[in-house]
Formats: sequence, structure tokens, C-alpha cells
Amino acid sequence: MASTYVNDLRLNELATGDGSGTWGTTTNTNLELIGEALGFGTEAITTNADTHTSTVADGASDQARAMFIKYTGTLDSTCTITIAPNTLNRVHIIENATSGSQSIIISQGSGANVTILTGQTKAVYLDGAGSGAAVTDAFVDMNFGGTTTIADNLTLNSDSAVVSFGADADTTLTHTDGSGLTLNGTNKIMFNDASQFIQGASATVLDIAATDTIELTATNIAVVGTMGATGKITADAGIDIDNFNIDGTTIALSTGDLTVDVAGDIILNADGDDFKFQNAAVNLLTITNSSNDAVIKPATDAKDIIFQQFDGTAVMTVEDNVSLTVNNDVSVVGRAFSPTLTTNLGSAIDLSLGNNFLITTTGDVVLTFTNQIAGQSGTMKFVNDSNRAVTAHTNVAISEADLATISATGTYMVSYFVTAAAAANTILVSASAILT
Repeated sequence: MASTYVNDLRLNELATGDGSGTWGTTTNTNLELIGEALGFGTEAITTNADTHTSTVADGASDQARAMFIKYTGTLDSTCTITIAPNTLNRVHIIENATSGSQSIIISQGSGANVTILTGQTKAVYLDGAGSGAAVTDAFVDMNFGGTTTIADNLTLNSDSAVVSFGADADTTLTHTDGSGLTLNGTNKIMFNDASQFIQGASATVLDIAATDTIELTATNIAVVGTMGATGKITADAGIDIDNFNIDGTTIALSTGDLTVDVAGDIILNADGDDFKFQNAAVNLLTITNSSNDAVIKPATDAKDIIFQQFDGTAVMTVEDNVSLTVNNDVSVVGRAFSPTLTTNLGSAIDLSLGNNFLITTTGDVVLTFTNQIAGQSGTMKFVNDSNRAVTAHTNVAISEADLATISATGTYMVSYFVTAAAAANTILVSASAILT
């Protein structure tokens, strides 16, 4: 009776009475092939082949008999590898070591097959069911009950792969094809302890929580949408909003105008007592607190304060020479008065001291004015104590009758008007009749 090779390792099974004188050799060969089946084998695929068959040889050494088979070669398309004969029922560990970035498909019959991506290794088992034989991924539902260490990469090939955590799988991480990973429900990714976490608090809210500080270290951080802050915002390097900058003690706008629009009042509070208005490096105006009085003055010497109409016409000027110029009529509601009455006891009436004077003679008088300016006017209470003779300086224009009147003992009201700053007859003077 002839030998048969119907076992899963294709070993020589001697029939009764066979192998006389050679059975020892046959047995030794079988033992060697069993060792081969527990080992490692390499088989090359014809270049760019679409199909390949690995047939385990009967009773002879064959790389395809090895438990671990490494397929090599260069491919330009997926290659289907059929392991024959289709009655083998066993486990293989198969590595796709081909070049060309192509997959290999492990098949045995018309049943299921297993695809192994380039560079990957899978454990499969063959059911040996003949023409309808199938190949199955042996680890597709593998359960690792203890600790598992993976020294290199871990790839989950399913587009909807799920990694579950916990005895009841209450926390899962799901691959969302084309988007990324999804953490289920409102579970958190925590750091250090439960106080630091990232959480999808609801379908529309993402929380990033920490006990003290969250640091974002990127050069630029873009916020798309509205940012609300219930606490204080600290920015030691300043804040830029469009072309508006706040930094330290400076608020700056690089171009255009700045509008401050509030529903209530605008309050400027300067504990240093000064409000300063500048143009670049030029100081223009200050408003200063002086014992709770408001002092408004130019911030540069020899400059005026000019009040203008909308069309630019100057209405009033506070001049650097301590004068006030009003360029048109002045309407006064109430009384207009000079609060100062100057008593002038000198030989001349100094008009720089005021407009209104109290004059009492102590001897004969030459009516003289000094420091006059055109347009100045005023009145004097003139008291002639004892028939003092009164004459006039050449710059005074007064009638002889008025001079004679005020040369008599009595009290008079004398009015004056300055027509020019100098020259004869430029100060017009008139006197009343004796009053007392």
C-alpha cells in the first residue's frame, strides 16, 4: 500500500508494510518537517504578480510549511496568495514584506480571505474546507486579560475603530473617518488630577479647566467668534485690537480717528492734577487742578489760547502778553464791572494797573497817563482836596472848561478813552460837574 500525505503538515504517513528498511529515514524526515512547521520561512513572489500559490510539498522541505511565513518581492498591485492544498487546517503568522506599497490577500478557497497591508503581519487560521475553504484573522476579537506592551506602532484599520476603557466600557474613543477621534458623552481627558481637564460639556460647549493657570504658548492665538471673560485679562506685552494698542501706560491708535462713545458720562480722573494735550512731542494745553480751581493754560511758552467759530473765525484770544482779545461784540447778561479800584497816588496814572481809579490830590496835578493801550477806557473818582490846579500832559485831550472845573475843591467823575498807545491827544478825557 502506498504512503499518504493527507495530514495538515503534509508528512509521509507510511501504509502497513511500507518502508521496509527505510522507515527510519522516513520517520527522521517527518520529525525534521515538524520542526520546520514550527519555524520561520521566506517565499518570494514573482515581480508584479497579481496571484501567487504557496503549495506545501508532500513529505519534503518547503518554506510554506513554516508557521511564520514572510512574503517578499516587488508588487505594483494587490496580489492574492493561495495556500494549497485547500485541505490544510492550521495556523499561520504571515508578514507582508513586499516592496511597492501593495497589500497581499491570503486565500485558500472560495471562502473568506484576509488582507495584509504592506509592512504588516497577521495571524490567520485556515479551515481546510476544500474548494470552499476560508482564511480567518485569528486575532480579530482578541481579548488581552493582563498587561499588553507594544514596542512600536499600533494601527487600528477600521474607519470606525473604537477603543473602550473600563470594566463596563463606560469611556470610549472612536475613530471618526476623515475627522479624528471622538470621546464619548461628557467624559473628560484629565491631566495630573481631576481638576485639570478638557471636556465636551455639551453638544455646543467645550471646557478647558485648570485650578490656577492655562498657558497657550503659540506665537499667535486666533479666536474666531466672541470671547467672554468673567475674570480679569492680563496682558503684560500689551493688547492689539485692529490698529489699536494698549500697552503699559499708553493707549495708541496707529491710524485714523478714535471715538469714545458711552451711554453715560466720560470721566477723566488724574491724581497727578494735570490733564495734558499733545500733538506728537509738542505740548499744547494743560488743565491743572490748583486747590480745586481749574487752571487752563498753553503748555508751550509764547503761545495763545484761541477760541474759534465753526468756520475758523477767531472769536476770542487769550494772549501770551496777559491780554484778552474779543473780536466782536460782547453781550453781558447781568452786570459788567471791574472788581478792582486802584488808588493812584503817584505823579501819573498807570493804566496797566486797571481801568478804574480813586484819585485824591495832595498838590497841583499834571493829568498824566502811562502804559496805555488803544481801546482802553475807564472812570475815576477825582477828589480835589483844596483848589489844586489841574493841567494836562500833551498826550491828554481835555477841554479847558473841564480842567477849570476839576481845579476847584470837590469830588468829580472823570472818564477816559485811549485812542492810541502813544502820541499827543490820544487819551480823551472828560469830567462831570462837581458832585460833592
